Amino acid sequence: MPTPTDAAGTQPEAAASFSPSDTPVIKFVDVEKRFGDNIVLKDLNFEVAQGERVTLIGPSGSGKTTILRLVMTLEELTGGYIYIDGQPLTHENRDGKRVPVSKKDQKKLRTRIGMVFQQFNLFPNMTVLENIIEAPIHVLGQSKKDAIAKAHSLLEQVGLPDKADSHPSSLSGGQQQRVAIARALAMDPEILLLDEVTSALDPEVVDDVLNILRQVADTTNVTMLIVTHEMGFARDVSHKVMMFDGGHVVEEGHPDKIFTNPEQERTRKFLSAVLGH
Repeated sequence: MPTPTDAAGTQPEAAASFSPSDTPVIKFVDVEKRFGDNIVLKDLNFEVAQGERVTLIGPSGSGKTTILRLVMTLEELTGGYIYIDGQPLTHENRDGKRVPVSKKDQKKLRTRIGMVFQQFNLFPNMTVLENIIEAPIHVLGQSKKDAIAKAHSLLEQVGLPDKADSHPSSLSGGQQQRVAIARALAMDPEILLLDEVTSALDPEVVDDVLNILRQVADTTNVTMLIVTHEMGFARDVSHKVMMFDGGHVVEEGHPDKIFTNPEQERTRKFLSAVLGH
């Protein structure tokens, strides 16, 4: 199986091997998600360790984005459990019964999770600076002074130091996505969810956004759960790649193994189609 290449045509280095800690940061136990009669996820079990970067690949409709939305509590679980740092996110098993956790506890866990969406989701009536400081002030209780200082530092990091007073409508798609990344990082998340963050962008700005995320991966210990069709990026930053189809994990492993010698025919066919070989 040919390996993905970066924009320059060279084969990127895969992320180093990863040694998981004792308690997984994210744990799915017998997770089920239905939309009406449509079962999107069934009996799904997997773990993500502290600082681990895991990429979910697979065809559209295989349940990848649903997984992220369940972790972000943007969708409700139909069955099973999700744990964050060993604590139940939405439901717990109490005396053999599956019961919801309190909204207060759920909200507290949610503050550890940041998400960057496909469509940016910036507030159009707010400036770039206001978009970034909104949650740190009102959710984390940071002082406005500290939140603003952090926001300016993040804008520098994503290459937009002069856009603090701009509104999203005046920015290009790539610039809006960089602001969205800064907004997510402003919460100092333990977990960063990335949902097809380049799929709505013009091809020439995709590398700019991916390079910022590579820098985040290289310079922080944030746990990443990634959905992407950018196979070079997936190979570059991931400690583990999981191939999904029909709501199930077809196979998982180190990027070198998945991209160069996958065991399953379904994985081989998918990669062949995506990589154009």
